[in-house]
Amino acid sequence: MSQAVSASTGKAYTMRRVCRVWRIPRSTVYHRLQQSKQCSSRPRGPKAFYSDAELVAHIKDLLEQSPFHGEGYRKIWARLRLQDIRTSPRRVLRVMRENNLLVFQNTSIHPGPKAHDGTITQESSHVMWGTDMTKAYTIRDGWVSVFGAVDHFSAACMGLHAAKPGTRFEAVEPVRQGVREAFGAIEQHMAQGITMRHDCGSQYLSKVFQDELRFLGFTISPAFVRSPQCNGCIERFFRTLKENLLWVRSFQDIEELSQALQEFKEQYNTQWLIGRHGYQTPYQVLASHRPQQGLAA
Repeated sequence: MSQAVSASTGKAYTMRRVCRVWRIPRSTVYHRLQQSKQCSSRPRGPKAFYSDAELVAHIKDLLEQSPFHGEGYRKIWARLRLQDIRTSPRRVLRVMRENNLLVFQNTSIHPGPKAHDGTITQESSHVMWGTDMTKAYTIRDGWVSVFGAVDHFSAACMGLHAAKPGTRFEAVEPVRQGVREAFGAIEQHMAQGITMRHDCGSQYLSKVFQDELRFLGFTISPAFVRSPQCNGCIERFFRTLKENLLWVRSFQDIEELSQALQEFKEQYNTQWLIGRHGYQTPYQVLASHRPQQGLAA
């Protein structure tokens, strides 16, 4: 406005005249102009403590040091905070995307509505467990069965077991491991108050498995047929197990696989971060909620 030319005099309006008409001090106008120049010369928002190049270097170090594969930007952001490197999740996402550090994700192609639309996570530990079976390959023994059990609240792995025959007797083993670890012994009604979620496989519908659950005190809760989301907690754990162990290592026999499973169980429970629990590990979540579980041993 101060540079505009008057139609009557042919001269430019001065800053003094414009400010006098608008009744604002010239110092305020000059200050606002200086601020607009500074904002246009740098990105919006406060100045970051670390540059993008430095942040990328820290992220790459974390990815190399992490014992897990395929962690997303949220867990990388959480691990940066554990190292006292403060930034925002959006910036971590942008930097990882620009440097091709994000993991490829398959999109869902589910044809229609799901039979299970509720939630299976719980509000406290040892309220619901999930169990299931997957497969692993060994050089000497070929394909073997891997059974697991997880807690639906803390996502802690309660038990892992590998066996050549995937029978009903082997399916009980990770459940027994979990009861022994959680309550210190295997006795009748030791797991009273816990619901056990399993699919409709022949091992889990067998009389041997069902009788063992009743003996231990579990409430039986089978999943819907052809609805793996009903048993989603153990399915998500198996994905982590495959991406970080079963698909990236070779095993000579069942003995080597069994040892690796127990080592992974300890590593997962002590180092894997659970986003819904403020990026705590499963054992940290169990320790903070153990006094509230109210189960009689």
